[in-house]
Parts: sequence; structure tokens; C-alpha cells
Amino acid sequence: MQPASIDDTVRQLEAHGYFASRELATALFLALKLERPLFVEGEPGVGKTELAKAAAQWLGTPLLRLQCYEGLDTASALYEWDYPRQIMALRLAEATGNATGEAPTNDTLYRDEFLLKRPLLQALLPDPQQPDGRRVLLIDEIDRADEPFEAFLLELLSDFQVSIPEYGTVRAARPPLVVITSNRTREVHDALKRRCLYQWLGYPDRARELTIVAARAPETSADLQRRAVDFVHRLRTMDLFKAPGIAETIDWCRALAALSVAELDPQSVQDTLGVLLKYQDDLAQLDAQRIAECLAVAD
Repeated sequence: MQPASIDDTVRQLEAHGYFASRELATALFLALKLERPLFVEGEPGVGKTELAKAAAQWLGTPLLRLQCYEGLDTASALYEWDYPRQIMALRLAEATGNATGEAPTNDTLYRDEFLLKRPLLQALLPDPQQPDGRRVLLIDEIDRADEPFEAFLLELLSDFQVSIPEYGTVRAARPPLVVITSNRTREVHDALKRRCLYQWLGYPDRARELTIVAARAPETSADLQRRAVDFVHRLRTMDLFKAPGIAETIDWCRALAALSVAELDPQSVQDTLGVLLKYQDDLAQLDAQRIAECLAVAD
């Protein structure tokens, strides 16, 4: 499904619970239109991964997700051979060959049925449920992977193809929508970024975050949502090691609703502060007096 315009992209994402800025919707529209990967960088918890999920729901195809980590290799990301089944096939071929006088060949071992397809390889294969076969691939937190893995991705992102020894080259009939995310824990190489469209995703403004919270935490009252969002925006102006993202705002509102908190006060904030802040040094900054000041400013 190809979006008709940027406005259509905004509407389609909103229909699947994702409230994108026009800049981000433009980047996604161009990624689909130009069939280019989209590199989305930003702080943790601002909606990078959720963008890929919403796009997959919109396009009607399962999301293929590759979670990056240090030491990620092709066996986990691309493919590996099913060795036990290959050995069984080899023994069967040898037994059959002994009876017929024919020796086993490479075709005996390196067939599609023995190829275990990981997310990168699956993304190049058409989705049988889709009229155009397009897939959606999320390469999540590329900054956590090693630099050699970035180099490995270059062929995939340039030509949407990969070469597998003994099997051949697999080329996508329709390039997938590739969303690559980074929390910027390290700089990603320019060679990778040049192959992508780039978008920085920051914290949303108050109005957009309130819209997101209302959609994702409807069990919280409108007044509590407003005060919670205002409080979180106040926290983001402080010198914290890790400011709370949108995900933490949503979790906090859900936590307040679960505790039947009807009004935001210093005690309820103190009791639930661990939902928003994840580091002891940040928690230590928010004593009772500081919390009261933030609530007063939020009001």
C-alpha cells in the first residue's frame, strides 16, 4: 500500500495509534516512495521502534525485527544451515547412492528446506499475504552492534540482496521498508547513513505528547494526563542523566491509574518516581521539595 501524500501518511499512522510529526511522516513517505531505508536516531523511549510497528500494521504485514547487540553475526541476522537435517539427508543420500551407484551432490545438502532464514533474509522474500509482497524490517538499536556488522549491511541496504555461499544470491523482487534505529550510544559510520534517509526524533511538544498519552493510557483521567505530561516536561528541563521518554510517560500514567490516583500530589509522585527515572542519581535529585516545585510549575 503506497501512501497518496504526506497527509495520508499522517492519517494512516494515527489510525494505527502512532502520532507522527509532519517531518517524520515526510521521511516515512519518502522511504516508501523512493524505496530507501529510513535511519531514525534519537533518545530512548521517543517512539523509534513504535514507528516501525505502526508502519507494519498499516501495510498489513508482520514486522520482521532484528534486535542488535554486541557480537551479532550472520547466523543470527541472516541465515544458518540446519546441520542436523543436512546430516540426515546426507546419510539418506549415501544409502540411496550405495543402492543406485550415485554419489551425493551439493544439491543434497544446500537446498531451501535446510536454510534457516533469519530476519534479514526473510525481509528479501515476498510476503505471500501482500499483493505487492512488501515486507517491513526493523533493525533496532544498530549502535549496539559492532562496526563489522555495519559493513555487512551495506550490500543489503544498497542493492537489497545478499550472497550466500553454496546457495547463490537472494535479491528482493520488491525492496522492503527498512527502519533502522539508533540511540546514539556511539556514532554510526557514514557509509551506512549515506544509504538511508535520515530523521532525528526528539521529545514531542506538550500537545502531541498529551495526544499520545490519551490514546495509550485512556484509563487515566484527562486532568491527570495533563498534569502528568506537564510534570514530565518539567523534568526534561533538569540536568538528569536520563530524562523520561514518551514510553515512561505512558507507563507512569498507567501506574497512577492502577493505584487509583485521582490527583497528582507530592506523595503519589514520590511513590511512583521509579517508573519515570531509572538512575539513582536522578532519583536523588527529586526530593519532596523539588517535586513540589515541579508540580507547582506544572500547574
